[in-house]
Amino acid sequence: MSEQIITFEQVSYQYADGTMALNQINLSIEKGKKIALLGNNGAGKSTLFLLMNGILKPTSGSIFYRGKKLTYKRKEIQQLRQQVGIVFQNSETQLFSSSVYEDIKYGPKNLHLPIEEIERRVKEVITLTETESLKDKPPHFLSIGQKKRVAIAGIVAIDPELMVLDEPTAGLDPYYSKRTMEILGKINHRNRTVLLSTHDVDLAYEWADEVIILNNGHLLAQGIPVEVFNQREILEKSHLQKPWMMEVFERLQGTNLSNKKYPRSKAELFEMMESIQASFF
Repeated sequence: MSEQIITFEQVSYQYADGTMALNQINLSIEKGKKIALLGNNGAGKSTLFLLMNGILKPTSGSIFYRGKKLTYKRKEIQQLRQQVGIVFQNSETQLFSSSVYEDIKYGPKNLHLPIEEIERRVKEVITLTETESLKDKPPHFLSIGQKKRVAIAGIVAIDPELMVLDEPTAGLDPYYSKRTMEILGKINHRNRTVLLSTHDVDLAYEWADEVIILNNGHLLAQGIPVEVFNQREILEKSHLQKPWMMEVFERLQGTNLSNKKYPRSKAELFEMMESIQASFF
């Protein structure tokens, strides 16, 4: 049975200037999944993230953490932020210590953990995020990709059960985009959900267990990638294209796809293409 971490019930959020960022959203985030959030600029993605972390409070509706309705008491929000960590698109805003090592150490130190546990966590996440060579450098001297890895490391060190990342590959070249996604794959496990926003449908299709689409503050779809990306009306409404891998597969297989399994990676697609080629000889 699936375990819900965060649940939104009829949640709306309106900014002071009158902008309705989210409009009666019903949404549940399950434990252990890799989830991609897609939507045009202004769809409400960043607002959704800030609501999950308790930085914003809904204008109307209710948010539940592990089945308990948030009341926004100080202690409750502190506990929520320990379990729901955010990596912002501009990672530089999260890095403020004198060195990478001290920056990663800040979160677990702030939790008043024993020094041995702090050191263990920092060492573990430095290895995981491949930031060993950066640990003595001041964060403001790092490249964009390096800053993102350090920001990710700092949040992982707190050991949240839900990691939320706003456009983690924005501004990165293909090599570092791939490296970042590999790190996020390692961070995800049965006790930790990774939720990221992206404009890249191909990345979302190949990486995510589940896809969520927002459009102008409304939830248009939530489900497994193949099912969501096969809904043409939703893709058109949200100005998204079908992932190239699905289009190539459909062209190869023809129109009779009722019992066909879509490939979810290049390796699966190439294996299928080789099988088709072999059948002609």
